[in-house]
Amino acid sequence: MAKLLVLFALCLLPTIATARFVGNPLLVTGKVYCDTCRCGYETDASKYLAGALVKIVCKDRYTSQVTYEVEGVTDSTGTYNILVQSDRGDDACDAVLAKSSDPECSTPNLGRDKARVILTRNNGMISDARYANAMGFLQDVPLASCPQILQKYQEAED
Repeated sequence: MAKLLVLFALCLLPTIATARFVGNPLLVTGKVYCDTCRCGYETDASKYLAGALVKIVCKDRYTSQVTYEVEGVTDSTGTYNILVQSDRGDDACDAVLAKSSDPECSTPNLGRDKARVILTRNNGMISDARYANAMGFLQDVPLASCPQILQKYQEAED
């Protein structure tokens, strides 16, 4: 009888411990910008895009098959907040640029077009919030003021 009770406790305790997380989604937050100088990173001239479409895409680590996908749209400050309804601990998840809201700034900046996010509670993080690096699109034609702006970053050629 004691063995049965111990076995029951060993099976039930993990369920009870994780039950408080069920229905408590993770929140992925990040920003989308337009690289108005086409320099590959945010500058003082960068503008944040309202209405840009962002996806959270999770893939199986071994097969690379998509296991979860959800979309969100940026607000007036270029910030997106996307709820992920389940723990994705066995997956590799990325925030990915899907579509720009500005037709003159719609080319994804390779290397800044996605951001890895860890979507599990089994990593010691207490908060439900997950923060993704900023992602950017490249403007078709750089601003005329870009040489002066980039000089500040010591990127302009003499």
